[in-house]
Amino acid sequence: MTTGEILRALREECPIPSRLPPHADRVQGWLLNLLPELGLPLDDAALRRLSRGAFARYAGRLYPEATEADLRVLTALFTWFFLVDDACDGPNRLAPQQIRALRNGTLALLHGGTRLRQTGLTGPLRRLLVLAWREPRRRMPARWRHRFADAVARHLDGTWQEAVNKEAGRRPSVDEYVELRRSTSAAEVSYPLVEFVSGRPLPDPVYHHPLLRQIAGTGNDLLSWYNDVASLERDRATAGGHNLVLALQADLGVPEAEALERAAEHWREAMRRFVTLRAAVPSFGPALDKAVTDQLDGIAYAVRGTIDWTFESARYPVSTAPPTSGP
Repeated sequence: MTTGEILRALREECPIPSRLPPHADRVQGWLLNLLPELGLPLDDAALRRLSRGAFARYAGRLYPEATEADLRVLTALFTWFFLVDDACDGPNRLAPQQIRALRNGTLALLHGGTRLRQTGLTGPLRRLLVLAWREPRRRMPARWRHRFADAVARHLDGTWQEAVNKEAGRRPSVDEYVELRRSTSAAEVSYPLVEFVSGRPLPDPVYHHPLLRQIAGTGNDLLSWYNDVASLERDRATAGGHNLVLALQADLGVPEAEALERAAEHWREAMRRFVTLRAAVPSFGPALDKAVTDQLDGIAYAVRGTIDWTFESARYPVSTAPPTSGP
């Protein structure tokens, strides 16, 4: 089977329902008007690429209950992470020391506020994060802000480690890759944002409950491995072995087609485990059960949203997104 055939087959097998808020495309238009105002060097071609990237639809698929105002916040955050990903993993990617400086500047802003300037995070990227962070910082309690910042730190630490591996020509084993991918995917960053949308932040002991963390980790694997199949064509040339299919191919000494099938089986096994684990979640009491359900739904929507967005974002060759003549 080709990558496209595997992606479509797994999409058909996914038991999680697909959702999208009606205002997602309006928010995408808002984003395209916002970014030039922040000083991003975007010509018409770059704006078209951002338009077809459909970041607002991705955010909307993960948070279908978000109001239009909150979806703007989420879309700005998602766009920041995608721009950082492109800077760290593109053809002119940042060096590891630059990624480390970006990480430190980002955490200084998230922890310390926006008044002080941070080296390593400057220009349009800083302005975009300042805008995106304003409402979460205002509305959410300190424990939530620290939890979110910790997730961002893990993500950027993983991004740095991948850059170090690439610079050294070090290709990870499957086990090493799976663990690293849980950081580089940014899924753990998306999970606290469920609480921002719902307005019901979980107490730390509940958020970190071992079963909920196991479900979150399995959801992370599901969306990461699906993305690895979708980005395989690009990753052959740029990822330095940081892709589940490529890691399986190297570890097992099998052809790429067989590694693709193995990756798909890993995904199917993880989906079966995800369904079983979610069914085993106990009640945490009437005061918390709704917030726990929101969190579990958010993890599930992150999986399904990644699948659906893969087929409508021009970032992937499997996309069915129609070409546009302008933003």
